[in-house]
Amino acid sequence: MKFPEAPRKPAPESVVPMINVVFLLLIFFLMSAQITPPAPFEVTPPQAQADQPADGEFTLYMDASGQAGFQDQTGNSAFAALSRARDDYCGKADCTATPPTLMVNADGSAGGAALAELIRSLGQAGFGAVQLVTRPGP
Repeated sequence: MKFPEAPRKPAPESVVPMINVVFLLLIFFLMSAQITPPAPFEVTPPQAQADQPADGEFTLYMDASGQAGFQDQTGNSAFAALSRARDDYCGKADCTATPPTLMVNADGSAGGAALAELIRSLGQAGFGAVQLVTRPGP
């Protein structure tokens, strides 16, 4: 006795191409995004008339009371972390020819004396170029 062959089911479509596209998009967005560490505390920069953006390798934060913050460290540990980051940067790049630029994101209500003291101590730490981050004025 001859039995008829059962109809074959079509093979399911592969999802591998879709997975490949998703991973390529994920890699693209990760590579094109600028990932910056969060600020250790909230600051409101002072207003300035000039419209020149600050640009540098490191960002140091200063709150209204004059406390410094770098990455997730505050106070004296922020200066230690900044010094380590500068040493790591100088180990990979020539800091004598082009010293790293430090951006200071200070609160607008911080006193000028505290900012002057901060910049003096940063100069002693080896940062020759310090830029103050401001927000555009009216």
